[in-house]
Parts: sequence; C-alpha cells; structure tokens
Amino acid sequence: MRALIELEESGKVPELRDAVYHKAYFIDSNLIIIVMDVGGTSSVPVFTRLARKIEQALSDKLGGVRVKIVPRVNDIRTLAAHLLYPARVLGVNYVYMPDGSVEYVVRVSRRDRRRVEPQKEFLESVLSELSGQKVRIRFE
Repeated sequence: MRALIELEESGKVPELRDAVYHKAYFIDSNLIIIVMDVGGTSSVPVFTRLARKIEQALSDKLGGVRVKIVPRVNDIRTLAAHLLYPARVLGVNYVYMPDGSVEYVVRVSRRDRRRVEPQKEFLESVLSELSGQKVRIRFE
C-alpha cells in the first residue's frame, strides 16, 4: 500500500488518481495480485491497458516482484476473463457436488491452450483463492 501511495504522490502514474484499492493477495514470493478498480471501466482490453502501467511501475518499485491487477467483480466469469486475458473464456459451468458444495469449471478456447496450459494449476489456485470456491480450467 505504501508503494501505491508513493507512486500516486510522485505523479509518475496518473492512472492511480482514479483507482480504488480493495485488497492485495500475496500468492507467493514473486507474485502479488491486487484487486482494484482503475478508472471505472469493465472492458477487459481497456482495463488491461490502464492496469499495465500501474503494474509495471509497482513492479519496479517493489524490486522486480510480478504484480497483476484485477478488478473487483462479483462473478467468476469476469474475474477469469481478466486473469486469463488474452485467452478467451467461453463460459463458466457450475458443478454441484454430492456434499452440497459448488465447483466452477472455467471453459477456455482450445486455441488458447498454449497460453494457459503451462500455468493451469497455478491459475486454478489463484482463481480459487480470489473467488473462495474450487475452480478448474477446461479447454474446449
């Protein structure tokens, strides 16, 4: 949080003036996921373009730690679309388990398999952490 405040006060990243910070998740020693709204847009490409400037400046400020900014959303599909971009999310299925719990299956285009496959387990754990439910990724 201190690094975000310092970046905003320095004026190097004007996108931070309209940003609203919600929460940070420390996934491991080299990745931090920050949930924040940047400029009030929900379009994935526009949000990503605005967030990349903040991610790069914050990564430099924190000494090379990878930073990913995602918006605060209520549905798993939008969250997956932002986290997996530029891969295409086809949809999300709900799987009701016999014990009463719910799992999500995020369906990703088969064409984007090469982009997502190397990090599939990691992305599943990140989506599960952010959504609070078990999430699996399937290619179609």
